[in-house]
Order: sequence, then structure tokens, then C-alpha cells
Amino acid sequence: MAETAVGTKEKKSMLPFGKKERRLISDPLNDNNPITVQVLGVCSALAVTSMLYPSIVMSIAVVFVIAFANVITAALRNYIPKQVRMIVQLVIIATLVTVVELVLKAYNYPVYKQLSVFIGLIITNCIVMGRLEAFAMANTPWKAFLDGIGNGLGYGLILIVVAFFRELLGKGSLFAGSPIEMKIIGATSEYWLNTTEIGWLSWYQNNNLLVLSASAMFILGIYIWIQRTISPKLVDIS
Repeated sequence: MAETAVGTKEKKSMLPFGKKERRLISDPLNDNNPITVQVLGVCSALAVTSMLYPSIVMSIAVVFVIAFANVITAALRNYIPKQVRMIVQLVIIATLVTVVELVLKAYNYPVYKQLSVFIGLIITNCIVMGRLEAFAMANTPWKAFLDGIGNGLGYGLILIVVAFFRELLGKGSLFAGSPIEMKIIGATSEYWLNTTEIGWLSWYQNNNLLVLSASAMFILGIYIWIQRTISPKLVDIS
């Protein structure tokens, strides 16, 4: 009985998932979001969010890179000389980004062509480098993995929200370029042409301003305003 209890205790302690571990995932989604709170990785939020499908692919790529870069860095943290730690971190990130590029090139070349430059820029993304330096170098691989997943999802959430509104209102479609492309609003809408209650949507003129990268700043600003209205503790009081 005693041996069974010890064995159970050891199993539980191997991969704990308590309150602290859950916060590593949940905090970056809102109260500690890497884009809207930490103000990191804003450039990609402006550049790749003109369409929803590439934004989702970019989000998945960042989640993969940051999660596994965190794990590898945390596993090697006691063996990495402090003098060259940032070079080692860059090599780890670059290796994972190369894997992402090769997979995209092999299985989804059109999206790879859209994102090729920005996929490569994940190597210098402040979010990825910041988590490796601030968290992975001081924590266990399991915690580093959860932190990477959380920050990757927090980053991806903003990209998807911004891309959703930019594509919907700027082009009248969703998931353009994907197998499930849908024309939602506009003169060629597949859904609202015969619906009298909301028939005005069929005559919606695409807002060309939302196609421009600068429009992402407006949507991002509205998101930040709503976020701080809901969570007043995020408002800087000075």
C-alpha cells in the first residue's frame, strides 16, 4: 500500500497541472497578452492579418516554435554558457522555424508564398526571444512548454481577431484561399441574397481601408480599449 501511494505521488508530481500551471496558459490570453499588454510582436499583427487563413497558419507556426523552443532551452539551460546563451537560443529558434518552412513548402505552398518572409521573421520575434530569456532559462521544461503554449495562443488570438474583421469587412469573405472559402457579405454573397431581413448585406461595398496594414492598428486599438474596459487593472495609473 505504501509503495502504491509513493508511486501515485511520483506520477502526480511528474507533470503537475495545478493553478500555477493553468495560469501559464490563461494569463497570456488576457491579462498578460504578449501583443496587447506586453506590446511585443505588433509588426506581424499588422502585416499578416489581411486574411484569416494565413493568420491561423501563422498562429499555429508561432505556437509550435515558441513551445518547443522553450522546452529545448529549459532542458539545456544548465549547460548553456551565459556568454553565448542568446546565440544558442537563436539557433534553436532558427532550427524550428526551418522545420515550419519546409512543412509549409511541402504541404501548403500557396500559404508558404504568402507567409514566407514573415515565417522567417519568427526567428527575431520579440515574443519568442523574450520567453526563452525570461522564462525558459529559469524554469523546468514542463513549465516552459506551458508558458510557450500560452504565449503562442495569446499571440494567435490577436492575429485571428484582427484578421477576422479585416477580411470580413475589407473583402466580404472568410477563409479566402482555403478549401472552405466563404463569401459572406457583398454583391456576390452566397448567404444573404435571398434574405430580406438582412438583404442590405448583399449590397455591402468592401471597405478598402481595411485591406491596408494600417487598419490593423485601428482594430488592435479597439481590442485594447475593450480589454482595458473589462479589466481596469490593466490601465496604467501614473
